[in-house]
Amino acid sequence: MRRIYFLVPSVASARLIVDGLLLARIEERHIHIVAREDTPLEDLPAAGVAQRSDLVPALERGVAAGGLAGLLAGALAVTFPPAGLVLGGGALLGLTVFGAGFGAWMASMVGVGLPSSRLQQFESAIEAGQLLMLVDVPRARVQEIEVLVTRHHPEAELEGIDPNIPIFP
Repeated sequence: MRRIYFLVPSVASARLIVDGLLLARIEERHIHIVAREDTPLEDLPAAGVAQRSDLVPALERGVAAGGLAGLLAGALAVTFPPAGLVLGGGALLGLTVFGAGFGAWMASMVGVGLPSSRLQQFESAIEAGQLLMLVDVPRARVQEIEVLVTRHHPEAELEGIDPNIPIFP
């Protein structure tokens, strides 16, 4: 999946684009709109916490750091076991999994409170009243969706594509 970013000047334009995307068989759960707090989106799909915060990047870093810390702790525990205790590969695996889970939990608590670093470049446009549309599409359909939106809605500005997005948000 890839994420395409569009800046749209108004809610009316966003509604027309969303209707076109739905007709092109892009599910509503793959369309996210970021707007100013005082902009009424009505029935348009507003971006959730996962899109507006640094939750997912923080989660990825937390799993990696926690897993590495757990692996090192497990290696130390296996190499230098406490007196009278025999540890094997299960301890190493268990501590690695525990470290990854603990790191994910701690990092996600921090990441959910941080604004998305990817969306910071659009802050001034959003504050000026524009809407940012995030559309998640399969790789094979990126060009088709770009052409669909820009051809039928010249007021929409293509702002780029994220190379990869996680499957779950």
